[in-house]
Amino acid sequence: MATGTINVSVENIFPLIKKFLYSDHEIFLRELISNATDATLKLKHLANIGEAKVELDNPMIEVKIDKENKTLHIIDQGLGMTQDEVEKYINQVAFSGAEEFLEKYKDSAKDSGIIGHFGLGFYSAFMVADKVEIKTKSYKDESAAHWICEGTTEFTLTEGEKETRGTEIILHINEDEKEFLEEHKIRELLTKYNKFMPVPIKFGTKTETLPKPEGAKEEDPAPTQEVDNIINNPNPAWTKKPADLEDEDYKSFYRELYPMQFEEPLFNIHLNVDYPFNLTGILYFPKLGHDMAMQKDRIQLYQNQVFVTDNVEGIVPEFLTMLRGVIDSPDIPLNVSRSYLQADGAVKKISNYITKKVADKLKSLFNNNREDFEQKWDDIKMVIEYGMLTEDKFFEKADHFALYPTVNDTYQTFGELTDKIKDAQTDKDGKMVILYASNKDEQHPYIQAAKKKGYEVLLLDSPIVSHLLQKLETSKENIQFVRVDSDHIDNLIKKDEEQISKLSDDEKKAVQESFEKVVPTEKYTIQLEAMDSDAAPLIITQPEFMRRMKEMQATGGGGMFGMGNMPEIYNLVVNTNHELIGTILNTKTDKKKERLIKQSLDLARLSQNLLKGEELTNFISRSFEMIK
Repeated sequence: MATGTINVSVENIFPLIKKFLYSDHEIFLRELISNATDATLKLKHLANIGEAKVELDNPMIEVKIDKENKTLHIIDQGLGMTQDEVEKYINQVAFSGAEEFLEKYKDSAKDSGIIGHFGLGFYSAFMVADKVEIKTKSYKDESAAHWICEGTTEFTLTEGEKETRGTEIILHINEDEKEFLEEHKIRELLTKYNKFMPVPIKFGTKTETLPKPEGAKEEDPAPTQEVDNIINNPNPAWTKKPADLEDEDYKSFYRELYPMQFEEPLFNIHLNVDYPFNLTGILYFPKLGHDMAMQKDRIQLYQNQVFVTDNVEGIVPEFLTMLRGVIDSPDIPLNVSRSYLQADGAVKKISNYITKKVADKLKSLFNNNREDFEQKWDDIKMVIEYGMLTEDKFFEKADHFALYPTVNDTYQTFGELTDKIKDAQTDKDGKMVILYASNKDEQHPYIQAAKKKGYEVLLLDSPIVSHLLQKLETSKENIQFVRVDSDHIDNLIKKDEEQISKLSDDEKKAVQESFEKVVPTEKYTIQLEAMDSDAAPLIITQPEFMRRMKEMQATGGGGMFGMGNMPEIYNLVVNTNHELIGTILNTKTDKKKERLIKQSLDLARLSQNLLKGEELTNFISRSFEMIK
């Protein structure tokens, strides 16, 4: 029997502190199963290279609860430890056996999948247990070892009675952590952290129905048997080569990741790189539509098949946190702050690689099946537009596949669009004006006016469109985006020719004064314009710059000079060439003139969905009076 004091040396305490940044007690199970997995994979590797003469069969890890004794057991069939190794690896805190093993066998162990350094590993057990036992027997030694520690620096180490190879960790769960003696809690943790561990994990048994024997009657119950309940999938799709997977394999894995998600993903991207860093994974594009409540925490980060977190900010570019799937990399530093991640060189390379891979996949989909890509556009555009807005490298690549839909349900790239409109929609100053609508129904009259001129009108309706247009205008030369209802059509794209007004200057002054008496000038700026006589007599518009700045501020950032808090101000464009304006001018009684102006103004407001409440009620009453 040996007794002693656990050695926490000064030279080892700093990496210990650096790594031990866990906040949740529940990760103890992840750590202990990671150690058990390491022990199993190490033995497999040694057997493969001929250093361990053992029969491996199909080793597994077993997790058991003993409620009566208030213990939790983690049992592996790995390489086990001798007493000397227990002394070295358990009693000297922060000395990583996995790191030493990898160093010794670094060439042949490159692909062995050993998990390696998870901070304090074994000692996380003391977060939930007031006493921990290790029963272990090495593959190379006849005698077993039994280690006991009750949460202090003192321990006992004796020869043990274990007959089979491997290690059993026994946690005597303390009173405050009794939830870890409940089956549902352990099952929850195993599913969360160990669902894809590379070694089968047994947790209890389950009943399996067998085929009925030949000759059995229909009413006879099918025979059953009790089998091991393996809670994990040791060979998930991302660990396989893309060439070995079919579309159905990717869809099946998506359902395994998100069992409560009933909608199929649109497509997937398989990540696989081993230089200059190691990274594997599968990302899925779900249907997103216009959802600005970006559902983050959907991509799961693993380290050698061990779940680490579902908060991948700082590792995955922000615009891709809307995707789903798995990323697995041993090269991402764990348990450190977000600011550290953002400054880490390896993480930046990984982030850039993922961005490039996603861009390449989107371009490939566009090139190979444009019709299908167009059909998916409304479901994926939020990711692409947000990426164009936030990542310059992605913006450059997206120029080749980002689509600009029109109100006629056609789709064009930016290059195709500008080639098509450059002649008709270049103004007198040589600037190309790209017209767009955000709602086909609400802006229908303005769209029709543009169409009559032969202009193309885009339909840009995502919540971040104002930000994106600002980015496009600063990145492209000599273009301007203008919403189709921001002015009357002749002012949207100014040409050299000008309409001549039917009214004299004195008549226009009289019209202006009549409208100023009726129209609330604190909300409307009256603007007399000579337009086609068949154009609307009154048009309400909102200046592009002011409206866009308010929208940008409403969706976060970009608003200037507190515009988000300014009241809504509109232009009331009066068509001096319309017959109705002539009628108003020539109406002799002030009461009738006021009534005509009110009715005309309310009709214009109605077309912009600005007439509501009491004003709408009064308009309806007035309209019925006028048609009696």
